[in-house]
Amino acid sequence: MPEQIVKVGDMAPDFELLSDSGERVRLSSYRGKKVILYFYPKDDTSGCTVQACGFRDNYPLIEERNAVVLGISPDSVKSHQKFKTKQNLPFTLLVDEQHAVAEAYGVWVEKRMYGNHYFANERSHFVLDEAGRVIEASYKVKPEESVHRAVAALSGDVHR
Repeated sequence: MPEQIVKVGDMAPDFELLSDSGERVRLSSYRGKKVILYFYPKDDTSGCTVQACGFRDNYPLIEERNAVVLGISPDSVKSHQKFKTKQNLPFTLLVDEQHAVAEAYGVWVEKRMYGNHYFANERSHFVLDEAGRVIEASYKVKPEESVHRAVAALSGDVHR
């Protein structure tokens, strides 16, 4: 397992990425709100759909807790638009094609499947407080567990 670069108590590394709407989004522009920042490997794949739809289904509760969700993968704007529309996602998806943000958070990892080696985002999430400080960091997390843990962290109900 790779080193956990971003830990609870750290200030979240700031970044600017292109959104699914084609606009540039800077993480620090969300100061004053809590943020669930989640990384996933690929649009419209089974685990990624479960994770995204879990955040979608919990979005009213997330909004009640003064929070937003930002999903990050290396997919293109067009891919994000298609995935967002197909799954009716109410939150922003961000394009990290060069995986610089995934690397900054320590979630760009080597994977192996059927004897092939490749790099992809490790499914993970970070929950940030209103000042941009990490209050929950989960690496290599299952889709359903990611949603449950991230939403619980918004209420301060974090179980380790």
